[in-house]
Amino acid sequence: MAASNKGSSGKGDKTTRNLVVGMILLVVVAGAGAALASNHAVKSASKPSAVEASDGDGIGFNPNAPVKVDFYEDFQCPHCRDFEAVNNGYITKVITDGKIHAVFHPMSFIGNESVVMAAASACASDQGKFLQMRAALFANQAANENSGIWSNAKLIVLGHSLGIASTKYDECINNGQYLNWTKNVEDYAGKANINSTPTVLINGKPIAQNTYLNATAFQAAFAAAGVK
Repeated sequence: MAASNKGSSGKGDKTTRNLVVGMILLVVVAGAGAALASNHAVKSASKPSAVEASDGDGIGFNPNAPVKVDFYEDFQCPHCRDFEAVNNGYITKVITDGKIHAVFHPMSFIGNESVVMAAASACASDQGKFLQMRAALFANQAANENSGIWSNAKLIVLGHSLGIASTKYDECINNGQYLNWTKNVEDYAGKANINSTPTVLINGKPIAQNTYLNATAFQAAFAAAGVK
């Protein structure tokens, strides 16, 4: 968020602005250093291979399925972790069975660690392991937000534990390939007025949040939309 100094003038104001800018840059650089185990700069704002530009650069599955479901989640969100624990088996099944057009929007509003986890999920997506990485990140969620546990090395080991063998995954993590992509997802969610996670939309309409931890009610919402 940029500060506004309209109407200000003078050497003192310029010095203040320069200090503020310098502090912002320092925070950004420090955050990037925490995100990347090595000191590689972000080389591009490239997008995952499964991204759907028309859906805010979300990671999509089964684009021709008749029922569309959007999932907005932050990998540091405890409620998202609980939601995933209850519903992951069902969600994975209806996706693998081709019954829904699923679009995942990995959010990063909780902080820097959300950013690196979301970017890692995109790296895993390129290797056909997004759903597995999604489950693994929630299963290994830290007790405290932005605890600093997710180094590049740990994200790479986690990916390997899911069967990712390509060195392209390791490079994707170390190069911060999708860190900038996460901003696209956040911007789209803001324009869509998504203000909490998890949020699930079926054909553009939100499911009642009181169904999220009730597997029977959650699946009934899918059935009502035609998912059998």
